[in-house]
Amino acid sequence: MKNLIEIRWHGRGGQGAKTAALLLADVAFNTGSYVQGFPEYGPERMGAPITAYNRISTTPIRVHSNIYDPDYVVVVDETLLDSIDVTAGLSEEGAILVNTPKSKEEIIPLLNGYKGKVYTVDARKISVDALGKYFPNSPMLAAIVKVAGIMPDEEFLAQMRGSYEHKFASKPEMIEGNMKALEVSLREVK
Repeated sequence: MKNLIEIRWHGRGGQGAKTAALLLADVAFNTGSYVQGFPEYGPERMGAPITAYNRISTTPIRVHSNIYDPDYVVVVDETLLDSIDVTAGLSEEGAILVNTPKSKEEIIPLLNGYKGKVYTVDARKISVDALGKYFPNSPMLAAIVKVAGIMPDEEFLAQMRGSYEHKFASKPEMIEGNMKALEVSLREVK
């Protein structure tokens, strides 16, 4: 991992982009990194576009602002590609990760001429198969950890198991489904 990684998440209210950003901050913190994970709200309603952010660093983080020039962008809802410039400020040395069943070649024309790396993962299929419902945040979280090289897969999975055991203490049946979604996403991100 490079010294500082900045990630911008684009999703819709209720899809878990904010939760994924906070979970990423939590697991990175538990491995000794300095972290920030925070949302930016517009109209607070289900389905409205939201943005969330992560900073992960090996040294203390002194800046406290939104991220305007991210290394990575995660698009949790591909319909946002039609209405938001998700590539604004995105470093061409970084990458964009899109939740879609489409191929990278089908997504590239929708990215405003972005020349960096493009990754896709079908978080809908993964979450429905693993959890029986559409919760894209776990698959997208695993995919960005893989794409950005934030930590080794095994370490990430161990940290997430602990996090899920805490988060789902009253619903332990959710743990294994979420763990399966993470594992599949780590393998299937393209």
